[in-house]
Amino acid sequence: MSLRLILASASLVALAACGAPESEQPAPGAPAAQTPAAPAGAGVLTVAQIESGVPQAASAPGSAAPMPAPAPATGEAGTAAATTPPDAGLVRLQILLDRTVFSPGMIDGLAGDNTRQAIAAYRKANNLGSGDAADAALLQHLAAADTAKVMAQYVITAADVAGPFSPPAHGELADIARTGTNFTSPLERLAERFHITEALLQGLNPGVDFRRAGQTIVVPAVTDTPLANVASIVIDKTERSARAFDSGGKLLAFYPATIGSSERPAPSGTVTVTGVAPEPDYTYDPKRVTYDRGDQKVVLPAGPNNPVGTVWIDLSRDTYGIHGSPDPSKIGKTASNGCVRLTNWDAEQLAAGVKPGVVVRFI
Repeated sequence: MSLRLILASASLVALAACGAPESEQPAPGAPAAQTPAAPAGAGVLTVAQIESGVPQAASAPGSAAPMPAPAPATGEAGTAAATTPPDAGLVRLQILLDRTVFSPGMIDGLAGDNTRQAIAAYRKANNLGSGDAADAALLQHLAAADTAKVMAQYVITAADVAGPFSPPAHGELADIARTGTNFTSPLERLAERFHITEALLQGLNPGVDFRRAGQTIVVPAVTDTPLANVASIVIDKTERSARAFDSGGKLLAFYPATIGSSERPAPSGTVTVTGVAPEPDYTYDPKRVTYDRGDQKVVLPAGPNNPVGTVWIDLSRDTYGIHGSPDPSKIGKTASNGCVRLTNWDAEQLAAGVKPGVVVRFI
C-alpha cells in the first residue's frame, strides 16, 4: 500500500475555502504585481550573454554588494518589468538557483524580493555568509555545483499548441466552470513549463509565433529535480517562504510563497500533511467559506489555472493546504485566503516529496 494518500475525490470538499481566486490586495510589505508587457530590451539578450552573465551588483571585481533593492513593483513580473530591461547575469543566477531548488519563483532577469530571499537562503545553507549579496563567492559556488549550460533549445511540439485552451479565469465562477481552467495559450503553457515569464520568453525569441509547432526556441534549462523524502516543512509568514527539510534537519528546498491575508490569516503553530491531490477540482461552497462569490455551490474543473493550481497538499487544519497557483507572477506579492500558494512547479515538486504525517510548522 502506498504511503502517499491521494485525495482526488476528497479535494472537492477540502479546497472549498482556501483556494479562492487570489486577492489583488498586496501582501503586507510586498510590492503589487501586474502582468507585464514584454521587457524593454529583452530581445537584445543572447544565449552567450546569459551563459557568461554576472549580475550587475556583482560585476565589479571583488564586489560583495547586496542585490539592488527593487523599485516599486519591480522584479519577478512587477510593473517595472514593462520598462526595466532584464539582466543577463540575473537570468543565469535565477536558473542556477532554480536548479538547486532554491526557487526564485519566475525567471525574469530582474531584481526582486523572491530572488533576494532565494539568494539569502542559499548563502546561509552553504556557509557563504548572511545577506543577499550576489557576489563572486555565490556565483562560483553555484557554478561549481552545477556546470551544465543554463540555456537550451526546445522545439515546439504539436501537443504544445493543441490545446484545449481556456479564456482567462476571471469573472463569475459559473462562467469559469463552463469555459474551464486550462492554459490560455501555447505561450502561457511553455512559459510555465520553463519557469519563465511570458514576457521574457517572448523577448528571448523575437518574432516567434508560439502557436506554431516545429519552431526552435531558446529556453531556460530548468530541471525537474526530485526531492529526497521531506520530513518537515516550515512556513515563514513574515518572509513569505516555505522550506522543506529532511529527517536530519538538512534544508532540501526553499520556495517563495503567498501566505494568508489580514482577513483570512494562515494558521499558527503545527499541523501535519494528510495527503496529496494531484490535478484537484475546486469547490466554492458558500456554507463553508468566508468570502462572497455568490450563494450557489460551484465546482471548477481541474487545470493549471484552477484557483489552487495543479496540486493540493492537504493539511490537518480543515480547509487549509499548500497548493499551486493560476498566476505564478503574484507569488509572494498578493494575499491569499489563508492557505500557502506556491508556483505550480514548486508545489508539484514539494508534493512529490511529502507523505501523510509530515510536520508543517507556521512561524
